[in-house]
Amino acid sequence: MLANAFGELLGLGLTFAAGYAVIAVFGEAQGTGASLGQFLLMTATGAIEGSFVGYAQWRAMQPDLARVTRRSWLLATIFGAIVAWFFGSLPFTLINISQDASQVPIQEPPQALVLLLAAGMGIVAGAVLSFFQWRVLRRALPKAGWWIPANSLAWMLGLPVIFAATGAIQPDTPPFQIALMLALAILLAGALVGAVHGAFLVWIVKQTNEIKTQDGQ
Repeated sequence: MLANAFGELLGLGLTFAAGYAVIAVFGEAQGTGASLGQFLLMTATGAIEGSFVGYAQWRAMQPDLARVTRRSWLLATIFGAIVAWFFGSLPFTLINISQDASQVPIQEPPQALVLLLAAGMGIVAGAVLSFFQWRVLRRALPKAGWWIPANSLAWMLGLPVIFAATGAIQPDTPPFQIALMLALAILLAGALVGAVHGAFLVWIVKQTNEIKTQDGQ
């Protein structure tokens, strides 16, 4: 839980910082080309989150899952994070392009609906990210298939925490306060996600040990 929390704090925090820096330098994306450019850039920054989270998770797994190598887990997490960011950013990019084409401002949906959509996005993003990790984890754990629904459940609960924090930011909110709000939200979401899929991982390892014991008998 702690590994995932601090991994997300560094990884997702730096990803958000990179996105903020891009907007601060180039401004809000205007036009199809600029929107696609920012979309590709934000997708690529998923490698930042994947690197920190992947390494933190791998360290927490050792030595219980010695068969899971650092390189394989890092690559799986990085690739999964990039793909998850791709699908997560795509709807917002299409909305921006549609808004630019129509020149009609899109009204912000109610916060309750935003959080509900965030939970749905968490289910998909968790499944996408964990699919690539599962391909590595199944080499060591026979019941590794549970890792995918575990991550979907975890991110269904964790992603709305981050969306709630971003929704609370107002145009006149000081930058320091924004950074503090996002950091606390990411830390809380990371801990929540780690608690859920971490509990599943402990159960999966116990099930594997029981199978090995029975086979030995």
